[in-house]
Amino acid sequence: MHSAFHQQLPCCNQCFHKAVLCQNSPHRLEKLCAGIRSDKLRCRATLTKPSRPTAHPSPAHVTQRSSPDAVRGHATTFESLKLHPHDSASNVKLDLVVAGGGPSGIAVAERVSAAGYKVCVVDPAPLAHWPNNYGVWVDEFAAMGLDDCLEIIWPQAKVHLDSGEQNERYLYRPYGRVDRTKLKTKLLQRCVQHGVTFHETKAVSVQHADGSSTLTCSDGSQLHSAFVLDCTGHARKLVTFDEKFDPGYQAAYGMMIEVDSHPFELDTMLFMDWRDDHTKGHPEMREANQKLPTFLYVMPFSPTKLFLEETSLVSRPAFDFKELKERLQVRMEHLGIKVKSMTEEEYCLIPMGGVLPTFPQRTLGIGGTGGMVHPSTGYMVARVLGAAPVLADAIIDQLAAPSDKATHAGAPNGASSETEAQEMTAKIWKAIWPKERLRQREFFTFGMDVLLKLDLKETRQFFAAFFGLSDFHWQGFLSSRLSFPQLMAFGLALFANSSNQARANLVFKGTPGLVTMATGLAKTYLPDRKQ
Repeated sequence: MHSAFHQQLPCCNQCFHKAVLCQNSPHRLEKLCAGIRSDKLRCRATLTKPSRPTAHPSPAHVTQRSSPDAVRGHATTFESLKLHPHDSASNVKLDLVVAGGGPSGIAVAERVSAAGYKVCVVDPAPLAHWPNNYGVWVDEFAAMGLDDCLEIIWPQAKVHLDSGEQNERYLYRPYGRVDRTKLKTKLLQRCVQHGVTFHETKAVSVQHADGSSTLTCSDGSQLHSAFVLDCTGHARKLVTFDEKFDPGYQAAYGMMIEVDSHPFELDTMLFMDWRDDHTKGHPEMREANQKLPTFLYVMPFSPTKLFLEETSLVSRPAFDFKELKERLQVRMEHLGIKVKSMTEEEYCLIPMGGVLPTFPQRTLGIGGTGGMVHPSTGYMVARVLGAAPVLADAIIDQLAAPSDKATHAGAPNGASSETEAQEMTAKIWKAIWPKERLRQREFFTFGMDVLLKLDLKETRQFFAAFFGLSDFHWQGFLSSRLSFPQLMAFGLALFANSSNQARANLVFKGTPGLVTMATGLAKTYLPDRKQ
């Protein structure tokens, strides 16, 4: 991790608490969310507040599983796994070296290893807990067969655009908190089963020559392989960029707390709360919030347990953590929330947008290092877990390519020359960043450019129009599953659904971004770049 992130993040970790990608799986959802009316899964965001008997419904409305804290130390959790250590004294050439032991790195490693290839994960603490809070739309995880890795599921989510019931929006799309222990256990068990080895050190640099790659580690060891995959997150240790990396930043300060009571509905995850009543007695904070607004994100676990997060959707430069913390404290006081104890504290900084890595290039990348954060929302977990099989299968295809030729039966895995290796990695990059994905990202980056310029009033207008769209459009946008033509239709629908003032803002503040998007789109119609 770069020193800049150590300075900006007290927890010294990037946050991937949001997620994207994958298709709906209605049958799995019905099984997961028993008791949730199926029509709720199909209707759009609505102004109508559903009737409830009480503010805190019975536990039957919310699907809860055993918490990771309750099962830690049990024989089935990852801490008890015996990982296969890498023999650094061995000069055996590997097929794939993965730098970084996060969700995407482990997912790719186990899939490539399952195909019979030699894979090593380089990470200084492969059995450490993933510290950040991961929230996902349930249909995304269900589509990947990861629904058993959700700790709690809320049958619906909610948005407060402003004060008053007329400014509430209910989103009938189940939302869940990822059980980080279960997810990591599931992925690491597969790694152990398929023979992935682990080298407990840090990746420092990589060199490529003669069709092979050499990763140098902080302990002085070197690993030789056909391919190297950079999964170091936003630190971007190994991949290269040929333009300045100048993203927007999503910043958030969050806490898992125990309280005497709270005002939130237990069957509803609070997705966005843009109300600013809490700032009325704080004129400086109120003025600052009107210019650079932040919102509240809440996961209610029980009548006495909450995860709350004050979030800056996107800004440049990054929003100050101290100010986020102050805004959250004032908001909590206004809501009458008194903290009895705090079990988790989170400082979250997510680079959004910015240029993609140079590709094709010899070092492969996925996740934050591969530019896979949603530029408009900060969602990533489901996006990278959905991309992992695509990347892994592309790597497998290229490893097998030499021996697939009739004249080269039994040939070594990977390339026999640097030129061949460059051709192979170009095909792998193309598999994870096809033209359609590049065009989609240009549109999302345009969305980020617009959001960067909106004040509180304009932000409320934007999301009033956004959540007034059909489920197909707003869900598809958040989950990165709209094609570029569908995104153009989404943009027209959003414009048509906006107020006259909001349309004027979109035209005035969106025009520069449209020009940038058009330039980026033009590049996707040019011939593929040669290394």
